[in-house]
Amino acid sequence: MRKLIMWNIITLDGYFEGNQNWDLTFHNVIWGQELEKLSIEQLHLADYLVFGRVTYEGMAAYWTKEEGEVADLMNRIPKLVFSKTLKVADWTNSTLISENATDEIMKLKVKGGKDLYVFGSANLSETFISDNLFDEYRIGIAPVILGSGRPLFRKGISPKNLSLVSTQQLLTGGVILRYKK
Repeated sequence: MRKLIMWNIITLDGYFEGNQNWDLTFHNVIWGQELEKLSIEQLHLADYLVFGRVTYEGMAAYWTKEEGEVADLMNRIPKLVFSKTLKVADWTNSTLISENATDEIMKLKVKGGKDLYVFGSANLSETFISDNLFDEYRIGIAPVILGSGRPLFRKGISPKNLSLVSTQQLLTGGVILRYKK
């Protein structure tokens, strides 16, 4: 069975973006050779990248202009875009799905194959957390206190007990935490 994996980078105080959409300047603090290597490894293990509308639009705008191995993989891997408002998903290998996200992910998980990765996509992730779909949470923590912004885990999410799989300290001062349910 495929795993649904959340991959996000947050600040030490829990924000996954600043006060504006795509305010991700703290990503530059944690980025380095180790995180690039991890990103490439994860992308090679992915059958699909899963996005909500806002993250899809930002990722498409960014990665279609970038070069290198990460960009090549991001552009090549099939993408599932969950949105009730988006009319077209024209980034290479993108499929727009406007129906029940949980049902679609459950069908794909059962089919087997390589993993499904959710990047960003806080609203979609909240749905998947509530519906207990994530098999693993991979969280990069940037050594930054942002003070305000959008938290990755909003108040009101159902409590979940997780098991620590691994920790990885990065030379940039960041840490990668992996948890499974």
